[in-house]
Amino acid sequence: MMNDENAPLATPPATNPTEPSPLMTNQTPATTPEVNTTKQRVKSFLATLAILLIAPLIAVLLTVYVFQSYQVDGASMQTTLSNNDRLIVWKLPRTWARVTGHGYVPKRGDVIIFNETGLTNLGQNTDSKQLIKRVIGLPGDRIVIKDGTITIYNSANPTGFAPDVSLPYGEGGRHIPTTSGNVDLLLGKDQVYVCGDNRGNSLDSRVFGPINTEQIVGKLVVRVLPLSEAKRF
Repeated sequence: MMNDENAPLATPPATNPTEPSPLMTNQTPATTPEVNTTKQRVKSFLATLAILLIAPLIAVLLTVYVFQSYQVDGASMQTTLSNNDRLIVWKLPRTWARVTGHGYVPKRGDVIIFNETGLTNLGQNTDSKQLIKRVIGLPGDRIVIKDGTITIYNSANPTGFAPDVSLPYGEGGRHIPTTSGNVDLLLGKDQVYVCGDNRGNSLDSRVFGPINTEQIVGKLVVRVLPLSEAKRF
């Protein structure tokens, strides 16, 4: 048999480089727009549900442990505070004292909210309620009220001083000119003595005695309403 040297050689068919290889048969199908939209809706719903569940919990925790809004009821703190004033009371120092196991003692002159036990000057028990007063005496102080004046004796002031005169809130005695009563007592290590600024119309430690530091809820930091009298304390 003779070979035809002039016969054309067989060549493989041309391939298109843009066409996928027939061996690649395991490709992942593309996600459809409908599936993406459904996932987004589910995520949005779950996020909204989480916010609706967590937000009230955060609000409660803030109110219980950090700060709370109060409204003044009565005239015992006039003219510093008036009836229906809206206040913000800061609770965090009291909360931190409980967490760390230390006693919380406010500063002299602070205006505080506390739980009153309900003991009246008639010896009868009434419903417990929250009151707002000013801290006059601190643990270890000797409190003397005589001739219309409060005098405090302690280790730093053995001869005594009049807080209504010497502290800024008293404006040199002009803000609270007189305090009725006849008191002479020594405060314990966990006691403070509180009075309303309107001394002639205030149910305070002159009636129910010193309060325990455990009764303190927090201290006044801001009056927010009325806006014309907004003030930081």
